[in-house]
Amino acid sequence: MKIYTKESLIAEITDICDRGWLLNARQGNAGGIGNTLEDLLGINENNIPLPNASEWELKCQRIGSTSLVTLFHMEPSPRGLRFVPNVFLPLYGWEHQSIDGELSFRQTIHGKSASDRGFRVVLDRESKKVLVSFNATDVDKRHKSWIRTVRRRVGLGELNPQPYWGFDDLMHKAGTKLINCFYIRAEVNRKSGKEYFQYKNILICETFDFEKFLGAIEDGIVLVDFDARTHHNHGTKFRMRQDKLPLLYKKVTVIR
Repeated sequence: MKIYTKESLIAEITDICDRGWLLNARQGNAGGIGNTLEDLLGINENNIPLPNASEWELKCQRIGSTSLVTLFHMEPSPRGLRFVPNVFLPLYGWEHQSIDGELSFRQTIHGKSASDRGFRVVLDRESKKVLVSFNATDVDKRHKSWIRTVRRRVGLGELNPQPYWGFDDLMHKAGTKLINCFYIRAEVNRKSGKEYFQYKNILICETFDFEKFLGAIEDGIVLVDFDARTHHNHGTKFRMRQDKLPLLYKKVTVIR
């Protein structure tokens, strides 16, 4: 595995950008854009060997993509209650679309507005918590049969208790996961059934900013994604649109 200085890594990625169209080394793999660049750099996945420096990651995106990137997984508190499988699914779940007899609680919520099922994220700076809130008046009329079942199961008041993430826990988790990164964007093209990348933009994002992270939650840029069904919780994720990632850092340097 190659060892880079920060300057030599910038030079190597810049050279790769100048090579033009390059064959996707992982055809059919959604993560091929990052894997291909890692192969070209001769480094292991998500591990940039920069001696005597803070932790760094390589993050890549297809130009024009609106896909969400997972920042980290984190279940809400109170943890002992196991809120998603023990409260959300049995009391607020709805029929699974493809598995008979199972309930689903799968939705993405944020702080800008309520989801069509009445859930949203609320920042409480006084108690230093990011809370999940429910308001039955925000439920779309398409879900009127579902909300009737919620009334029977638990009533239509606020969640009690409300699931939450404490600021301190979030800061530790995010600060560990959202380390400094090289953020690379590439154009994508297909020819003769093969996918090719042309790496175009290089940004260096340094020093994760927790206040910016909280602001992104309030502004609906950072999202909370629930993905659970009866007997299986796929995990609660904090996600965001990839092109917004630089907003979370104190210093962003545009290389090209």
